[in-house]
Amino acid sequence: MAHINLLPWREAQLKARQTEYFTVLAIVAVSAFVLIFLVGQFYQARVNGQNSLNQYLRNEIQQLDLKIGEIKVLNEKKDALQKRIRVIEQLQRSRNVGTQVLDEIAKIVPNGIYLTHMEKKGNTLQLLGKSESNNHLANMIREIERSDLFADATLDSIISDEKTVKLLSDFKMRVRIKGLVNDVAVSGTVAASGGGA
Repeated sequence: MAHINLLPWREAQLKARQTEYFTVLAIVAVSAFVLIFLVGQFYQARVNGQNSLNQYLRNEIQQLDLKIGEIKVLNEKKDALQKRIRVIEQLQRSRNVGTQVLDEIAKIVPNGIYLTHMEKKGNTLQLLGKSESNNHLANMIREIERSDLFADATLDSIISDEKTVKLLSDFKMRVRIKGLVNDVAVSGTVAASGGGA
């Protein structure tokens, strides 16, 4: 007699397949979760490392900013000291300026030029005098330009008075004294009358 299976084998087979499917699905889900968790932990560790590195760099930058501020303060102090040193050197050079000016004037004033008045304002020397000819004035300007003490000779005016017998011309000239502190408060006045060299 033929063997007939009357048990619901199709339902049992379907249940077995469903159980296998859900088991595989659960394994895949757990594996994906574990993989995502591990990748997340890896990148979180890298982010934490980068954050700690950034914090370290920020701390170092703050320390460098403090040092830069100290360097700026030191540079400002250095500049102030250098300015003071330059002023002191200029004052040292201009200490005997009166004697030096008179000595140099005696060297640069040629025959035929007669100074009547000298006035020092800051580092500018104003000369008033009389000249026998314009050639003498030109020679004097050339001597001033060759001088180690004077520079920038500027002839302000030449006035000829034809009524006088000697035909002397009045002139007015400005000369800069090199290497002096330009301080009008320290200016002095030197007067000379009728001196020729």
